[in-house]
Amino acid sequence: MAAPPPPPVYVWSAEYLARCDALCKVPRRVELPLPCTEWRSLRISPLQASMVHSLIQAYQLLGHMRVVKPKVASMEEMAAFHTDAYLQHLQKVSEEGDDDHPESVEYGLGYDCPATEGIFDYAAAVAGATITAAQCLVEGKCKVAINWPGGWHHAKKDEASGFCYLNDAVLGILQLRRKFDRVLYIDLDLHHGDGEDPAGSLVATPALVAASVVTVTLNAACLWLWSHPACPLRGTGDVTDVGLGKGRYYSVNVPIQDGIRNERYCQICGTVLKEVYAAFSPEAVVLQLGADTMAGDPMCSFNMTPEGVGKCLQYVLQWQLPTLVLGGGGYHLANTARCWAYLTGVILGRTLSSEIPDHEFFTKYGPDYVLEITPSCRPDRNEPQQIQDILSRIKGNLKHVV
Repeated sequence: MAAPPPPPVYVWSAEYLARCDALCKVPRRVELPLPCTEWRSLRISPLQASMVHSLIQAYQLLGHMRVVKPKVASMEEMAAFHTDAYLQHLQKVSEEGDDDHPESVEYGLGYDCPATEGIFDYAAAVAGATITAAQCLVEGKCKVAINWPGGWHHAKKDEASGFCYLNDAVLGILQLRRKFDRVLYIDLDLHHGDGEDPAGSLVATPALVAASVVTVTLNAACLWLWSHPACPLRGTGDVTDVGLGKGRYYSVNVPIQDGIRNERYCQICGTVLKEVYAAFSPEAVVLQLGADTMAGDPMCSFNMTPEGVGKCLQYVLQWQLPTLVLGGGGYHLANTARCWAYLTGVILGRTLSSEIPDHEFFTKYGPDYVLEITPSCRPDRNEPQQIQDILSRIKGNLKHVV
Protein backbone atom coordinates (compact mmCIF):
# COMPACT_ATOMS: atom_id res chain seq x y z
CA MET A 1 0.00 0.00 0.00
CA ALA A 2 1.44 3.35 -1.05
CA ALA A 3 2.27 5.83 1.67
CA PRO A 4 0.01 8.92 1.79
CA PRO A 5 1.51 12.07 0.24
CA PRO A 6 3.13 14.50 2.67
CA PRO A 7 0.91 17.40 3.75
CA PRO A 8 1.24 20.75 1.98
CA VAL A 9 3.78 23.19 3.40
CA TYR A 10 2.43 26.50 4.66
CA VAL A 11 5.21 29.05 5.06
CA TRP A 12 4.51 31.13 8.12
CA SER A 13 5.90 32.46 11.38
CA ALA A 14 4.86 35.16 13.81
CA GLU A 15 7.91 37.19 12.80
CA TYR A 16 7.07 36.90 9.10
CA LEU A 17 3.47 37.94 9.70
CA ALA A 18 4.60 40.91 11.78
CA ARG A 19 6.98 41.99 9.01
CA CYS A 20 4.18 41.77 6.42
CA ASP A 21 1.80 43.69 8.68
CA ALA A 22 4.37 46.41 9.40
CA LEU A 23 4.39 47.45 5.76
CA CYS A 24 2.05 46.95 2.83
CA LYS A 25 2.59 46.60 -0.90
CA VAL A 26 1.59 50.24 -1.41
CA PRO A 27 3.11 51.81 1.70
CA ARG A 28 1.42 55.14 1.17
CA ARG A 29 -1.79 56.19 -0.53
CA VAL A 30 -1.51 56.22 -4.30
CA GLU A 31 -4.22 58.19 -6.08
CA LEU A 32 -5.38 56.50 -9.30
CA PRO A 33 -8.40 57.15 -11.51
CA LEU A 34 -10.97 54.36 -11.23
CA PRO A 35 -13.54 53.82 -13.99
CA CYS A 36 -16.40 55.30 -12.00
CA THR A 37 -15.21 58.88 -12.82
CA GLU A 38 -14.20 59.69 -9.26
CA TRP A 39 -10.74 59.44 -7.68
CA ARG A 40 -10.17 56.82 -5.06
CA SER A 41 -7.17 55.61 -3.14
CA LEU A 42 -5.79 52.21 -4.08
CA ARG A 43 -3.73 50.60 -1.38
CA ILE A 44 -3.25 47.32 0.41
CA SER A 45 -3.86 47.42 4.13
CA PRO A 46 -0.99 46.52 6.42
CA LEU A 47 -3.39 43.96 7.92
CA GLN A 48 -3.92 41.95 4.72
CA ALA A 49 -1.48 39.19 5.68
CA SER A 50 -3.04 38.88 9.13
CA MET A 51 -6.57 38.76 7.72
CA VAL A 52 -5.65 35.93 5.36
CA HIS A 53 -3.78 33.93 8.00
CA SER A 54 -6.44 34.48 10.66
CA LEU A 55 -9.21 33.21 8.39
CA ILE A 56 -7.19 30.13 7.44
CA GLN A 57 -6.57 29.55 11.13
CA ALA A 58 -10.24 30.12 12.01
CA TYR A 59 -11.24 27.39 9.55
CA GLN A 60 -8.81 25.08 11.39
CA LEU A 61 -6.73 24.39 8.31
CA LEU A 62 -3.30 24.84 9.88
CA GLY A 63 -3.47 21.42 11.53
CA HIS A 64 -3.68 19.79 8.11
CA MET A 65 -0.50 21.44 6.82
CA ARG A 66 3.15 21.43 7.74
CA VAL A 67 3.96 24.93 8.97
CA VAL A 68 7.51 25.93 8.02
CA LYS A 69 9.27 29.03 9.30
CA PRO A 70 10.61 31.12 6.42
CA LYS A 71 14.10 32.51 6.21
CA VAL A 72 14.98 36.01 5.05
CA ALA A 73 16.54 36.07 1.59
CA SER A 74 20.24 36.90 1.55
CA MET A 75 21.82 39.40 -0.82
CA GLU A 76 23.38 36.49 -2.69
CA GLU A 77 20.03 34.75 -3.12
CA MET A 78 18.32 37.92 -4.33
CA ALA A 79 21.21 38.63 -6.70
CA ALA A 80 20.46 35.36 -8.49
CA PHE A 81 17.98 37.50 -10.44
CA HIS A 82 18.31 41.15 -9.40
CA THR A 83 21.35 43.32 -10.14
CA ASP A 84 23.75 44.25 -7.36
CA ALA A 85 23.32 47.95 -8.13
CA TYR A 86 19.54 47.76 -7.71
CA LEU A 87 19.69 45.76 -4.48
CA GLN A 88 22.28 48.08 -2.97
CA HIS A 89 20.25 51.16 -3.88
CA LEU A 90 17.02 49.65 -2.52
CA GLN A 91 18.76 48.76 0.73
CA LYS A 92 20.26 52.25 1.04
CA VAL A 93 17.04 54.21 0.51
CA SER A 94 15.12 51.75 2.69
CA GLU A 95 17.49 52.29 5.62
CA GLU A 96 17.25 56.06 5.23
CA GLY A 97 13.58 56.23 4.32
CA ASP A 98 14.64 58.45 1.42
CA ASP A 99 11.81 58.62 -1.10
CA ASP A 100 13.40 61.55 -2.95
CA HIS A 101 16.81 60.14 -3.83
CA PRO A 102 17.78 61.46 -7.30
CA GLU A 103 18.80 57.98 -8.56
CA SER A 104 15.58 56.26 -7.46
CA VAL A 105 13.68 57.06 -10.65
CA GLU A 106 15.97 54.89 -12.80
CA TYR A 107 15.29 51.99 -10.42
CA GLY A 108 11.50 52.39 -10.62
CA LEU A 109 11.19 53.76 -7.08
CA GLY A 110 8.61 56.46 -6.49
CA TYR A 111 5.00 56.69 -7.75
CA ASP A 112 3.65 53.15 -7.14
CA CYS A 113 6.82 51.84 -5.43
CA PRO A 114 7.78 54.45 -2.81
CA ALA A 115 11.04 53.90 -0.92
CA THR A 116 9.51 53.67 2.52
CA GLU A 117 11.78 53.01 5.48
CA GLY A 118 12.06 49.25 6.03
CA ILE A 119 10.78 48.24 2.60
CA PHE A 120 13.98 46.32 1.80
CA ASP A 121 13.59 44.10 4.87
CA TYR A 122 9.95 43.49 4.00
CA ALA A 123 10.82 42.55 0.42
CA ALA A 124 13.65 40.28 1.57
CA ALA A 125 11.25 38.55 3.97
CA VAL A 126 8.69 37.86 1.22
CA ALA A 127 11.41 36.70 -1.18
CA GLY A 128 12.90 34.47 1.52
CA ALA A 129 9.51 32.90 2.21
CA THR A 130 9.04 31.99 -1.45
CA ILE A 131 12.59 30.60 -1.62
CA THR A 132 11.86 28.57 1.53
CA ALA A 133 8.69 27.17 -0.03
CA ALA A 134 10.53 26.27 -3.25
CA GLN A 135 13.31 24.57 -1.29
CA CYS A 136 10.73 22.37 0.43
CA LEU A 137 9.58 21.21 -3.01
CA VAL A 138 13.14 20.64 -4.21
CA GLU A 139 13.92 18.58 -1.12
CA GLY A 140 10.78 16.48 -1.55
CA LYS A 141 9.24 17.58 1.74
CA CYS A 142 5.88 18.20 0.07
CA LYS A 143 4.04 18.32 -3.24
CA VAL A 144 2.49 21.75 -2.63
CA ALA A 145 4.04 24.71 -0.83
CA ILE A 146 2.15 27.94 -0.09
CA ASN A 147 3.29 31.53 0.45
CA TRP A 148 0.21 33.77 0.21
CA PRO A 149 2.07 37.09 0.80
CA GLY A 150 4.24 36.31 -2.24
CA GLY A 151 3.49 36.67 -5.94
CA TRP A 152 5.31 39.96 -6.67
CA HIS A 153 5.27 39.43 -10.41
CA HIS A 154 6.11 42.89 -11.80
CA ALA A 155 9.61 43.58 -10.44
CA LYS A 156 12.39 43.50 -13.04
CA LYS A 157 16.07 42.65 -12.63
CA ASP A 158 17.01 46.27 -11.89
CA GLU A 159 13.68 47.97 -11.33
CA ALA A 160 10.74 48.02 -8.95
CA SER A 161 7.40 48.03 -10.72
CA GLY A 162 3.69 47.77 -10.05
CA PHE A 163 3.90 47.69 -6.23
CA CYS A 164 6.60 44.98 -6.44
CA TYR A 165 10.16 45.56 -5.18
CA LEU A 166 11.64 42.07 -5.68
CA ASN A 167 10.40 39.31 -7.95
CA ASP A 168 9.92 36.43 -5.54
CA ALA A 169 8.21 34.39 -8.28
CA VAL A 170 11.38 34.37 -10.40
CA LEU A 171 13.48 33.59 -7.32
CA GLY A 172 11.17 30.65 -6.65
CA ILE A 173 11.54 29.45 -10.24
CA LEU A 174 15.33 29.66 -9.88
CA GLN A 175 15.19 27.44 -6.80
CA LEU A 176 13.03 24.88 -8.58
CA ARG A 177 15.41 24.88 -11.54
CA ARG A 178 18.08 23.41 -9.24
CA LYS A 179 16.22 20.09 -9.56
CA PHE A 180 13.58 20.39 -12.27
CA ASP A 181 14.53 20.96 -15.91
CA ARG A 182 11.16 22.36 -17.02
CA VAL A 183 9.14 24.75 -14.86
CA LEU A 184 5.72 26.07 -15.84
CA TYR A 185 4.76 29.48 -14.46
CA ILE A 186 0.99 30.13 -14.42
CA ASP A 187 -0.26 33.62 -13.56
CA LEU A 188 -3.98 34.06 -12.86
CA ASP A 189 -3.67 37.59 -11.48
CA LEU A 190 -5.74 40.31 -13.14
CA HIS A 191 -2.58 42.08 -14.25
CA HIS A 192 -0.08 40.71 -16.74
CA GLY A 193 2.90 39.02 -15.03
CA ASP A 194 5.46 40.95 -17.03
CA GLY A 195 8.34 40.33 -14.62
CA GLU A 196 8.44 36.61 -15.54
CA ASP A 197 7.98 37.03 -19.28
CA PRO A 198 10.61 35.15 -21.37
CA ALA A 199 10.59 38.16 -23.68
CA GLY A 200 12.90 39.86 -21.25
CA SER A 201 13.54 39.03 -17.61
CA LEU A 202 13.78 35.26 -17.69
CA VAL A 203 15.73 34.77 -20.88
CA ALA A 204 18.25 37.35 -19.65
CA THR A 205 18.98 35.19 -16.59
CA PRO A 206 21.74 32.61 -17.29
CA ALA A 207 20.23 30.01 -14.97
CA LEU A 208 16.98 30.13 -16.95
CA VAL A 209 17.72 28.91 -20.45
CA ALA A 210 14.97 29.42 -23.00
CA ALA A 211 13.56 25.91 -23.00
CA SER A 212 13.43 25.62 -19.22
CA VAL A 213 10.47 27.90 -18.42
CA VAL A 214 7.11 28.53 -20.07
CA THR A 215 4.93 31.33 -18.72
CA VAL A 216 1.15 31.37 -19.05
CA THR A 217 -0.80 34.49 -18.04
CA LEU A 218 -4.54 35.07 -18.13
CA ASN A 219 -4.79 38.84 -17.80
CA ALA A 220 -7.19 41.71 -18.33
CA ALA A 221 -7.03 43.01 -21.89
CA CYS A 222 -8.59 46.43 -21.33
CA LEU A 223 -7.76 47.24 -17.74
CA TRP A 224 -8.43 50.94 -17.17
CA LEU A 225 -5.17 51.34 -15.26
CA TRP A 226 -3.14 50.47 -18.37
CA SER A 227 -4.08 53.82 -19.89
CA HIS A 228 -2.56 55.70 -16.97
CA PRO A 229 0.74 57.38 -18.00
CA ALA A 230 2.65 55.91 -15.05
CA CYS A 231 1.36 52.36 -15.43
CA PRO A 232 4.30 49.95 -16.01
CA LEU A 233 2.10 47.42 -17.81
CA ARG A 234 1.07 49.51 -20.80
CA GLY A 235 1.27 47.46 -23.98
CA THR A 236 2.04 44.06 -22.41
CA GLY A 237 0.11 40.80 -22.20
CA ASP A 238 -1.34 40.58 -25.70
CA VAL A 239 -1.67 37.21 -27.44
CA THR A 240 0.92 38.44 -29.96
CA ASP A 241 3.52 38.76 -27.17
CA VAL A 242 5.14 35.35 -27.50
CA GLY A 243 8.66 36.15 -26.31
CA LEU A 244 11.83 37.21 -28.06
CA GLY A 245 15.05 35.53 -29.11
CA LYS A 246 15.65 32.23 -27.34
CA GLY A 247 12.44 32.74 -25.40
CA ARG A 248 10.23 33.04 -28.48
CA TYR A 249 6.99 31.06 -28.14
CA TYR A 250 7.69 30.32 -24.47
CA SER A 251 5.36 33.12 -23.39
CA VAL A 252 1.63 32.41 -23.59
CA ASN A 253 -0.58 35.44 -22.96
CA VAL A 254 -4.37 35.23 -22.87
CA PRO A 255 -5.95 38.72 -22.91
CA ILE A 256 -9.46 38.65 -21.44
CA GLN A 257 -12.11 41.37 -21.63
CA ASP A 258 -14.01 42.80 -18.67
CA GLY A 259 -16.85 41.04 -16.91
CA ILE A 260 -15.78 37.42 -17.36
CA ARG A 261 -17.39 34.90 -15.00
CA ASN A 262 -16.35 31.52 -13.67
CA GLU A 263 -17.62 29.19 -16.38
CA ARG A 264 -16.04 30.92 -19.38
CA TYR A 265 -12.82 31.67 -17.48
CA CYS A 266 -12.43 28.02 -16.47
CA GLN A 267 -13.05 26.88 -20.04
CA ILE A 268 -10.34 29.22 -21.34
CA CYS A 269 -7.89 28.30 -18.59
CA GLY A 270 -8.44 24.56 -18.98
CA THR A 271 -8.09 24.68 -22.76
CA VAL A 272 -4.84 26.66 -22.62
CA LEU A 273 -3.28 24.60 -19.83
CA LYS A 274 -4.14 21.33 -21.57
CA GLU A 275 -2.30 22.49 -24.71
CA VAL A 276 0.68 23.85 -22.74
CA TYR A 277 1.02 20.68 -20.68
CA ALA A 278 1.00 18.51 -23.81
CA ALA A 279 3.58 20.70 -25.59
CA PHE A 280 5.94 21.39 -22.69
CA SER A 281 5.65 18.44 -20.24
CA PRO A 282 6.49 20.50 -17.13
CA GLU A 283 8.19 18.91 -14.14
CA ALA A 284 7.18 21.59 -11.62
CA VAL A 285 4.71 24.48 -11.44
CA VAL A 286 4.67 27.97 -9.96
CA LEU A 287 1.11 29.25 -9.63
CA GLN A 288 0.37 32.94 -8.93
CA LEU A 289 -3.22 33.39 -7.74
CA GLY A 290 -3.84 37.12 -7.40
CA ALA A 291 -7.31 37.82 -5.97
CA ASP A 292 -7.94 41.05 -7.90
CA THR A 293 -10.02 38.97 -10.34
CA MET A 294 -12.75 38.68 -7.70
CA ALA A 295 -16.12 40.37 -8.08
CA GLY A 296 -16.18 43.47 -5.92
CA ASP A 297 -12.47 44.21 -6.25
CA PRO A 298 -11.75 47.95 -6.75
CA MET A 299 -10.11 47.09 -10.08
CA CYS A 300 -13.67 46.62 -11.42
CA SER A 301 -12.65 44.27 -14.24
CA PHE A 302 -13.34 40.53 -13.88
CA ASN A 303 -16.47 39.11 -12.23
CA MET A 304 -15.05 35.94 -10.70
CA THR A 305 -15.56 34.07 -7.43
CA PRO A 306 -13.19 31.76 -5.50
CA GLU A 307 -15.00 28.71 -6.91
CA GLY A 308 -13.88 29.61 -10.45
CA VAL A 309 -10.23 30.05 -9.52
CA GLY A 310 -10.52 26.91 -7.39
CA LYS A 311 -11.45 24.84 -10.45
CA CYS A 312 -8.37 26.14 -12.27
CA LEU A 313 -6.25 25.26 -9.23
CA GLN A 314 -7.75 21.77 -9.13
CA TYR A 315 -6.88 21.30 -12.81
CA VAL A 316 -3.23 22.05 -12.05
CA LEU A 317 -3.15 19.93 -8.90
CA GLN A 318 -4.41 16.85 -10.76
CA TRP A 319 -1.08 16.80 -12.62
CA GLN A 320 0.44 15.85 -9.23
CA LEU A 321 3.57 17.91 -9.90
CA PRO A 322 5.57 19.85 -7.29
CA THR A 323 3.60 23.10 -7.10
CA LEU A 324 4.56 26.43 -5.55
CA VAL A 325 1.46 28.51 -4.74
CA LEU A 326 1.75 32.29 -4.37
CA GLY A 327 -0.68 35.14 -3.77
CA GLY A 328 -0.54 38.43 -5.65
CA GLY A 329 -2.97 41.29 -6.14
CA GLY A 330 -6.23 41.77 -4.28
CA TYR A 331 -7.54 45.16 -3.12
CA HIS A 332 -10.79 44.17 -1.42
CA LEU A 333 -9.28 42.83 1.78
CA ALA A 334 -12.14 40.62 2.95
CA ASN A 335 -12.63 39.10 -0.50
CA THR A 336 -8.90 38.45 -0.84
CA ALA A 337 -8.93 36.59 2.48
CA ARG A 338 -12.07 34.71 1.42
CA CYS A 339 -10.43 33.68 -1.85
CA TRP A 340 -7.13 32.47 -0.43
CA ALA A 341 -8.75 30.66 2.51
CA TYR A 342 -11.06 28.89 0.04
CA LEU A 343 -8.12 27.97 -2.20
CA THR A 344 -6.23 26.62 0.82
CA GLY A 345 -9.24 24.38 1.40
CA VAL A 346 -9.09 23.26 -2.24
CA ILE A 347 -5.42 22.30 -1.84
CA LEU A 348 -6.31 20.28 1.25
CA GLY A 349 -9.41 18.73 -0.32
CA ARG A 350 -11.60 20.17 2.40
CA THR A 351 -14.97 21.89 2.04
CA LEU A 352 -15.25 25.01 4.16
CA SER A 353 -18.48 26.06 5.85
CA SER A 354 -20.32 28.99 4.39
CA GLU A 355 -20.44 30.84 7.70
CA ILE A 356 -17.29 32.81 8.52
CA PRO A 357 -15.97 31.46 11.85
CA ASP A 358 -15.69 33.85 14.75
CA HIS A 359 -12.16 35.27 14.92
CA GLU A 360 -10.19 38.49 15.26
CA PHE A 361 -11.34 40.03 11.97
CA PHE A 362 -14.90 38.65 11.95
CA THR A 363 -16.50 42.10 11.64
CA LYS A 364 -14.65 42.74 8.35
CA TYR A 365 -16.88 40.18 6.60
CA GLY A 366 -20.21 41.95 7.15
CA PRO A 367 -22.99 42.37 6.44
CA ASP A 368 -23.45 38.73 5.35
CA TYR A 369 -20.52 37.08 7.18
CA VAL A 370 -20.28 34.29 4.61
CA LEU A 371 -17.36 32.83 2.64
CA GLU A 372 -19.07 33.14 -0.74
CA ILE A 373 -18.57 36.13 -3.04
CA THR A 374 -21.57 37.14 -5.15
CA PRO A 375 -20.90 38.17 -8.77
CA SER A 376 -22.23 41.52 -9.89
CA CYS A 377 -24.57 42.09 -12.84
CA ARG A 378 -21.77 43.51 -15.01
CA PRO A 379 -21.91 42.21 -18.61
CA ASP A 380 -19.34 39.75 -19.92
CA ARG A 381 -17.65 41.54 -22.83
CA ASN A 382 -15.84 38.44 -24.13
CA GLU A 383 -17.14 37.45 -27.56
CA PRO A 384 -17.04 33.67 -28.25
CA GLN A 385 -15.42 34.11 -31.67
CA GLN A 386 -12.75 36.42 -30.27
CA ILE A 387 -11.91 33.86 -27.58
CA GLN A 388 -11.78 31.08 -30.16
CA ASP A 389 -9.40 33.11 -32.34
CA ILE A 390 -7.07 33.65 -29.36
CA LEU A 391 -7.11 29.96 -28.43
CA SER A 392 -6.41 28.91 -32.02
CA ARG A 393 -3.47 31.28 -32.22
CA ILE A 394 -2.04 29.96 -28.95
CA LYS A 395 -2.38 26.36 -30.16
CA GLY A 396 -0.47 27.24 -33.31
CA ASN A 397 2.28 29.00 -31.38
CA LEU A 398 2.76 26.04 -29.06
CA LYS A 399 3.81 23.86 -32.01
CA HIS A 400 7.15 25.69 -31.79
CA VAL A 401 7.74 24.66 -28.15
CA VAL A 402 10.14 21.73 -27.92
